[in-house]
Amino acid sequence: MKPIKVMSVFGTRPEAIKMAPLVMHLQSRPEFQSICCLTGQHREMLDSVMQIFRLKADYDLQIMQTRQTLSSITSRTLLGMESVLEEAKPDLILVHGDTSTTFAGALAAFYHKIPVGHVEAGLRTWDKYSPYPEEMNRTLVGDIAELHFCPTQNNRDNLLREGLRGEMFLTGNTVIDAMQTTVRPDYVFQTKALNDLDFTGRRVITLTCHRRENYGKPMENVMQAVKTLVERHEDVEVVYPVHLSPVVRECAFGILGGLPRVHLIDPIDVEEMHNLMARSYLVMTDSGGLQEEAPALGKPVLVLRRETERPEAVRAGTVRLAGVEQEAILRHAEELLTDREAYQQMARAVNPYGDGHASERIADAIAWHFGLRPERPADFTASE
Repeated sequence: MKPIKVMSVFGTRPEAIKMAPLVMHLQSRPEFQSICCLTGQHREMLDSVMQIFRLKADYDLQIMQTRQTLSSITSRTLLGMESVLEEAKPDLILVHGDTSTTFAGALAAFYHKIPVGHVEAGLRTWDKYSPYPEEMNRTLVGDIAELHFCPTQNNRDNLLREGLRGEMFLTGNTVIDAMQTTVRPDYVFQTKALNDLDFTGRRVITLTCHRRENYGKPMENVMQAVKTLVERHEDVEVVYPVHLSPVVRECAFGILGGLPRVHLIDPIDVEEMHNLMARSYLVMTDSGGLQEEAPALGKPVLVLRRETERPEAVRAGTVRLAGVEQEAILRHAEELLTDREAYQQMARAVNPYGDGHASERIADAIAWHFGLRPERPADFTASE
């Protein structure tokens, strides 16, 4: 029987980080012909991930534009996918998570009547505007997909509640697969500012804040809280890889620029970020992926959002919702800086998101679906 032609479509850095180990695993197995299609929704940040994992794109739509809108991302991806799908004729399209690339890639596959597999399926907040546009993107992809690869049981339960069609597999999260190769105790940072940090004598906080729903007052609140935190604690240093969005950069540099012990650096690649978190005291973020990655490193996480679609680590105790109000953020961060017992309770290395074999389970599920494997793969199980 000829190999299953699987096309992985992604276009942002977070997608690339989580899809890279899966693409690599598919490439290693003879029953698959793996094709990689980039949309280029992000450019520099996407290219760095491809280089780290030594992946090459078979197709690159190069859709990125200055100050691109959600409509332009979606429409340019749909138009670009037309000729790609007609030429490649894949048996299955894989998309990841909840970006505009994810939705447009799945929609393009649907228009060509090509089955879709949704990696990291089932995350929900039940508020279509938070996170925006991610919640609606992943919900719509769920309606299109035939194969749903759910990281956790909670994710699968969400899909069952919605009554979605298709096969649902419990796989763990592929980001844990990626971290097995990126985090190293002997790692030397490529970013000079990181190599100059005193990780033993100082308490380093890794900060990220970039989500669209935090634009404006919520983001200003976050920056003001961080500013106050550094002013109150002389042993605290903050490292903030600032997103390339002009809106984010204007806010970050406007409030935190020039402050001692606040390092506003350009975005860093996945190896740099994973190793930075591994050596940090705690993580403050509105990112989705960091909520999964930091618990695997035993680092407390304060989520700078009003809700999270990743409640597993909240229940496990390693992630806490800090919200977007200045005083609440300060209160949570101050507790972790002053109460050693509270810090230790969060820092215990509980990892409900994976065991490093998610890519293998997904590949086995695809093979089973196409009749190349006699048994359905066993579910991932995790203790929370």
